Amino acid sequence: MNGDALRPVHPALTIGELARRTGLTVKTVRFYSDQGIVSPADRTPAGHRRYGADAVARLDLVRTLRELGLGLPEIRQVLGRERALSEVAAAHAAALDVRIRVLRLRQAVLRTVAARGATTEELTLVHRLARLTEDERGRLVGEFLAAVFGAAAVSGAEGRWGGVAMSLTPRLPEQPSDEQVEAWVELALLAGDDGFRELLRTLAEDEEAEAAPGAPPRPGLAVLVRETVGPAVAAGVEPGSAEAARAVAVLLERYAGLVGTAGAGDQLRARPVDPPVERLVDRLVERLRAMADPRRERYLELLAVVNGWVAPESSGEVLDWAVRAVQAVQVARAAEVTAGGEAGPGSW
Repeated sequence: MNGDALRPVHPALTIGELARRTGLTVKTVRFYSDQGIVSPADRTPAGHRRYGADAVARLDLVRTLRELGLGLPEIRQVLGRERALSEVAAAHAAALDVRIRVLRLRQAVLRTVAARGATTEELTLVHRLARLTEDERGRLVGEFLAAVFGAAAVSGAEGRWGGVAMSLTPRLPEQPSDEQVEAWVELALLAGDDGFRELLRTLAEDEEAEAAPGAPPRPGLAVLVRETVGPAVAAGVEPGSAEAARAVAVLLERYAGLVGTAGAGDQLRARPVDPPVERLVDRLVERLRAMADPRRERYLELLAVVNGWVAPESSGEVLDWAVRAVQAVQVARAAEVTAGGEAGPGSW
């Protein structure tokens, strides 16, 4: 008996059958065959290619590798066992990491431009900010903080604002999330805004002017406002009510103590109020308005996202309520003084 007859017979596949089994087109299978990726087992007398069953598994692997982005040279190396699949996969994954970072930056730019309704000039700026290196981001932030607090604070020299500058420094991680990239772009745009820089510089100068020389650090005005009027805001008290006026009286007295205005508490209840005390009240309103600027709170929100911190407690509503409540008391008091009446529950 012929020995060939004892060998298992595997059905030969035409190129059309191979295409149907693998889900590829005949043209694609023919291309891979011409490139030597999958070779026919034999040919018919008419020259038609016939493929073995192993060609199905081989083409399934090729299709998977192509869908993962590998090129034909790499696929040949894997199929020819010239390179380990794990080695090729690791190299390709690293390349994809770079590509993903680029795409995420582009996405952040486009989302920011869309949200801001940016012009073509702003598009160029946003794109540049998104592509900054770590050193370039550091220089941009350093210049911003130096413009607000002075160069000494940013350089790490001892001073009142060194710690504050550190707490306001964004640090984008090496592998940021999409949200962090978008927050960084918006924060960088805000840091470059001259009006915002002037706002923060004014707040810092006002805080400095109100601090006693050589005095230890103390809670800022924002903390004082939350402590004194926060409960009234949470309770839904109307700014022009008598209850609001009582909360304002506590705020004014504590603010007077903060800035060292002797006897201000008594003067706030007197009639007429001394001009220095009236000026103190006007100054408080001015300070509260500046602190209630939405750009200040937005910067803190973006900073928390970039640095991966817990979202800060919002003070915008409390500050806005305090401004309206103090102004309501001012108006009520002015009306009483004009009418020559006595101080009532709505006075200081």
